[in-house]
Amino acid sequence: MVNADPTLVPDSPPADGPGTSVRYVRGPAFRRYRLSYVLAGLSIAAIWGAVGGILLPLHVQQIEFAQFFTGADSGIDLQALTELKYAVDAGSTTPTEDQERQLALLAEFEAARALSLSAIAVVSSILTMLIQPIAGILSDRTRSRWGRRAPWIVAGAVIGAALLIAMRFSPTIGILLLTYSLAQLGLNLASGPLNATVADRVPAGRLGTMSALSGFATLIGGAIGSIVAGALFAVMGLDVYFPFALAVIVFTVLFVLMARDRSSRDLQRAPMSVTAFLASFTVALRDRDFRWLWIAKVALLFGGGVSGAFGVYMLQSYIRPGLSAQEAAQIAPVLALVGIPGTVIALLVAGWWSDKVGRRKPFVIGSTFLIAGSMFIPLLSPTLPALIIQGVVAGLGVGTFLTVDQAMFIDLLPEKDAAARDLGVSTLGGNLGQALGPLLAGVVVAVTGGYAALWIVAIVIVVIAALLVFPIRRVK
Repeated sequence: MVNADPTLVPDSPPADGPGTSVRYVRGPAFRRYRLSYVLAGLSIAAIWGAVGGILLPLHVQQIEFAQFFTGADSGIDLQALTELKYAVDAGSTTPTEDQERQLALLAEFEAARALSLSAIAVVSSILTMLIQPIAGILSDRTRSRWGRRAPWIVAGAVIGAALLIAMRFSPTIGILLLTYSLAQLGLNLASGPLNATVADRVPAGRLGTMSALSGFATLIGGAIGSIVAGALFAVMGLDVYFPFALAVIVFTVLFVLMARDRSSRDLQRAPMSVTAFLASFTVALRDRDFRWLWIAKVALLFGGGVSGAFGVYMLQSYIRPGLSAQEAAQIAPVLALVGIPGTVIALLVAGWWSDKVGRRKPFVIGSTFLIAGSMFIPLLSPTLPALIIQGVVAGLGVGTFLTVDQAMFIDLLPEKDAAARDLGVSTLGGNLGQALGPLLAGVVVAVTGGYAALWIVAIVIVVIAALLVFPIRRVK
């Protein structure tokens, strides 16, 4: 059978079986897929940048501030109190009795704020880390006129958007934890099958380039989300949740309509017992090379989670001079923005280059070492310029890693017809690392009373991540 559509690889439908997706080569169908895929990816990544980077930390801060600073202390200026702390620590000021009381409240507030945010990040990650492989295996087996992936992509986006709106009205840490966890669950339900469409529809020779676009969407979407949230927070406050909820629905539906998949009603699927269902999640991790890359990803995201858990709080309480909450909300996106030029260059070059030379490992290892090296800069100089330089250097590493890591996981898939399931397992590794990172970060801040130790711990973990890639054999 020869496919009549010249944009598709001839004979690809029967190669993957009835009910599976066609593979693109070039032409308008592929261009529509790429554009709509990037827009959908941008909308999801923008939520992580806006909520995870800006809105959630400030939401937690508002709740905790109201717990510690009550009555006459409710109007206290945190920035001024932090500056007083710096002066007292330096020995240039002797606090009054009332100031000592306020400084004691500040210390309790700092620890509570860090622990609450890390608890939300950890619990939500643990509750949602299994959703992508589960959604993956279910979408691998889904029969619908819209294909295997589309129902999950749209349903996940709608659920995630509804829970973002619920987050806006969460008055306590417990309720915020619940709504954020469920929002993550919904959005991961959408992003897993969305990412699996790359393995479904893109030929092997273009995986690096398409992975570069996927990484580009993740990076730029996160930056756009944090910039928009930071700019609008002073005007809209927590109402900034609303436009992001609307955007994710619009762009995921647009993807399903613009890049419409082939019907999967004729999909052939063998019966599966509960035991077989659960056991299927271990298939990828039983593959030696896939397992090494998975562990390395856990370690890298663990280290990144440690250093990045409290970005907004570091701007207020680590760098000298410290910033106000409003200033931190506006400056935090700048730290993401400064790394974009280097990251975009890395995204464009690394994917193409790795496809051209047929090698992945040097790119993954080198980018990981570069990320670790960048962390020495703010460790040695706790200033805003140092954080900016760190963002620039790390941007090159992140861009390379995002591109080649995904392509490498696709290269190592043990079962191509279960791509969503096994790519979900790879994402689970990232979620696990992101869950462990804030947990350790919260403990480090609570124990040490500061943020400098976070950089030391993160450097060690990221270096270990680079070393874990060396044993992989099947991909050069």
